[in-house]
Amino acid sequence: MVDKVMYPQPIVPVGPSKPGVQKQKPEQAGQVPFKQILEGQVAAAGLKFSAHAQQRLAYRNIQLTPAELSKISGAVDRAAQKGAKDSLIMMDKLALVVSIKNKTVITAVDESSMKEHVFTNIDSAVIV
Repeated sequence: MVDKVMYPQPIVPVGPSKPGVQKQKPEQAGQVPFKQILEGQVAAAGLKFSAHAQQRLAYRNIQLTPAELSKISGAVDRAAQKGAKDSLIMMDKLALVVSIKNKTVITAVDESSMKEHVFTNIDSAVIV
């Protein structure tokens, strides 16, 4: 006996568009892509964001200020001094799982997604 497996339909952005009209890429519309803004801010802090973390930040509309990036970088440095490898960094209404060795943010979780969330594969936590 074989069970039927139902796969959800992919989520497609919905918005005002006319048939036959191509959407402009952000660069063409005079806007800077989120990824480019994030990379510019992060370069100064010495942090990297994985593709997964970038997707989570964009999807959850989380925008980090230079001051917040500095706090995260400081937390990563403190965790490294204690010998941490993978750390949970708690900051205001945001939780980040960070590879301390690579200085790479692996994922980001906002307050609404944190409820009943279990963080695994970490060996330390830093509260900023």
